[in-house]
Amino acid sequence: MKILVLNAGSSSLKYQVIEMPSQQVKCVGLIERIGFTDAIFNHEKNGDKSTEVLPILTHEDGLKKISNTLLDHKLGVLQTVDEIKAVGHRVVHGGSKFAKPTIVTQEVKDSIRSLFDLAPLHNPANLTGIEIAETIFTSAEQIAIFDTAFHQTMPKVAYQYAIKNEYLEEQHIRAYGFHGTSHKYVSEKAIEFLGKEKAKKIITIHLGNGCSMSAIKDGKSIENSLGFGPMNGLVMGTRSGDIDPSVIFFFMKKLNKTAEEVANLLNKASGMLGLTGYFDLREISEKAAHGDINCKHALALSAYRIKKYIGAYTSILNGLDAIVFTAGIGENSAIMRKLACTDLDFLGIILDDEKNEIRASEIREIQSKNAKVKVLVIPTNEEIEIAKQSYQLLNELNL
Repeated sequence: MKILVLNAGSSSLKYQVIEMPSQQVKCVGLIERIGFTDAIFNHEKNGDKSTEVLPILTHEDGLKKISNTLLDHKLGVLQTVDEIKAVGHRVVHGGSKFAKPTIVTQEVKDSIRSLFDLAPLHNPANLTGIEIAETIFTSAEQIAIFDTAFHQTMPKVAYQYAIKNEYLEEQHIRAYGFHGTSHKYVSEKAIEFLGKEKAKKIITIHLGNGCSMSAIKDGKSIENSLGFGPMNGLVMGTRSGDIDPSVIFFFMKKLNKTAEEVANLLNKASGMLGLTGYFDLREISEKAAHGDINCKHALALSAYRIKKYIGAYTSILNGLDAIVFTAGIGENSAIMRKLACTDLDFLGIILDDEKNEIRASEIREIQSKNAKVKVLVIPTNEEIEIAKQSYQLLNELNL
């Protein structure tokens, strides 16, 4: 069975065709700069890569380009679009309603739309991807996989804010947690790698342009650093992470900024970008290595925030068996892993510097032989996880 996994961003479309249940990836691709005349289209099949620069002005144009490529006699993997039995869509915010993979209906689309304000960078694009896919892959089941679903196991003491109960009960204002697909995938891989008895208490650290951490106990999420929306917690590429609400009031009352202006500031012009003028950690790391004071400070500030959460999560887990670094930065940035683990020997976290510098595509341990806590680097694969959940849902429903 072929499943198309689609991750629609505000100006991008990321996709994979995956054969299930073997989990064989038939092809992968990415369109960047949607909305421009010089959009970049990358496609890979069997190790053969192709790149094209062309006008792709809308997501509809992009998905049509993808479908045509999938049918191409040389680049493609399909004879007809009807070979796609399901399209698995990443949807960032599912609110309190969605705790598992869901067949897309009009009601589901309306629910995704109702959450636009909570995930303004993600949910609108996610819904656009669904609606366009419906018109192209007409015989496929459209399945929504929600980033928030994995965190529905968080206890009430973790997800409730200390505001009037009516806001939770009537408006569903609470912490939801995000990057659940990634946290679920790597925590399961860690448990498989270490064994259940040695991986009861895990902290997963997802570091990319968006960042979050989760406390995983016995395979279930009990806490996540992101909350009502995907903006708080760690320092991110363009998002501020944790900030005193008083700062928001100051922006609005003293600097006369509107709510929309403050939201844009904290979502799109803060984080690493606000601290350094750059949001790509590779560039920031390079400039820090050459003495850029702002970049060095930004790395230290980001690592400090990670360490605070490691301490807090070790406390609520009542101990720690392993920490897991994943996603683009977590998997590839030795300097960020080192900074985040420095001076945590009291907790049993000690890195082996040589192991930390090794780059590999497989699961690896990078802790010192004297460390009590395992430190793992596990490449995430949200696409495989989305395909797995989509396939399981189709089987459950006999579709």
